[in-house]
Amino acid sequence: MKEALIIIPTYDEKDNVRPIANAVLSNVPEAGVLFVDAASPDGTGALLDQMTREDSRIHVIHQSGKQGLGRAYIEGFQWALARHYQYIFEMDADFSHDPTELPNFLRVAQNADLVLGSRYINGIRITNWPLSRLLLSMGGALYVRTITGMPFSDPTGGFKCFRRCVLEAIDLTRICSNGYSFQIEMTHAAWMNGFAIAEIPITFVDRRSGYSKMNSRIFREALWMVWSLVLRNRFRRKPRKRQPPAKNTF
Repeated sequence: MKEALIIIPTYDEKDNVRPIANAVLSNVPEAGVLFVDAASPDGTGALLDQMTREDSRIHVIHQSGKQGLGRAYIEGFQWALARHYQYIFEMDADFSHDPTELPNFLRVAQNADLVLGSRYINGIRITNWPLSRLLLSMGGALYVRTITGMPFSDPTGGFKCFRRCVLEAIDLTRICSNGYSFQIEMTHAAWMNGFAIAEIPITFVDRRSGYSKMNSRIFREALWMVWSLVLRNRFRRKPRKRQPPAKNTF
């Protein structure tokens, strides 16, 4: 059985994909890296094809166009489950998420079903953000916790590791959000299904190159999505599942 797969969505990330793949594989050499490219016009897809020929641990899915973050991850999850990976990561391409943290996620995942990277444990762990963006992020996290009841310090974060049992239990065809609210919906689905969720501290560094994909439409989607989750589930959380500890091969 294969072990870990790091899924990295891309759109116009030509300058980042080779460095991030090298950094990921230097920290978890046994893992695979799956890029899901949204038909990037800057040539990212062609470079990824070249990288797959150079290293069998690197894989790519080419989407027909820009379909959003959620659709990219759903395709990646389905690809990973079909190939029997045991630990499936979400991670950004732009080095906002530090690849040196990957072994820490895997260690904690031996006793948790979902591991969330938190920017707000042991203080605020974000660099190179203006105060306005920091306040927006912290306010968004508080908003999500208040409406949904989830007890996590950073429910909107996008650096996380699922054990495959979580993704097998969630009906991925019913995940409807597509922007950054996708992160909230997936964590909420795992929590409502009774899975054990742990948080570990990470340091978030603003992107080295490229440009942010955040826009007002994505922000509005996140605002109404939390109410949709509450109305859909009505706080009927399943009893906590008791998964057997995983065998640590890393």
